[in-house]
Amino acid sequence: METIIDGMAEPETWFEEGCWIIEMLNDEREPDLSIARARVAAGDRTRWHCLDGIAERYLLLSGQGVVEVGEAAPHEVRAGHIVRIPAGVRQRIRNTGEEDLVFLALCTPRFEPSRYRDLET
Repeated sequence: METIIDGMAEPETWFEEGCWIIEMLNDEREPDLSIARARVAAGDRTRWHCLDGIAERYLLLSGQGVVEVGEAAPHEVRAGHIVRIPAGVRQRIRNTGEEDLVFLALCTPRFEPSRYRDLET
């Protein structure tokens, strides 16, 4: 297994959740963690969704927005904030600024598409 990984080597792709994603680290040889860089354009938001059996943390890198987790009141977030999202709890984030909202999504255990559940269908 490599000691150094180029986390930006993968292309940015559109994800059904409503944001652009770069899978920086998602390897079955490292089942305990995945890291993705997410980008939500100005004025956009992600869909209500949850991750079954996967806890997630958002580490905000730039921009500003409003995050909703479970039944808690919406919270304003900005660069430097960390959002904790328990496994199976609904979530979404909206970009309220004029620039892209960019954050790292750290998932434990690692993200698997089969565990993503869209709650707006």
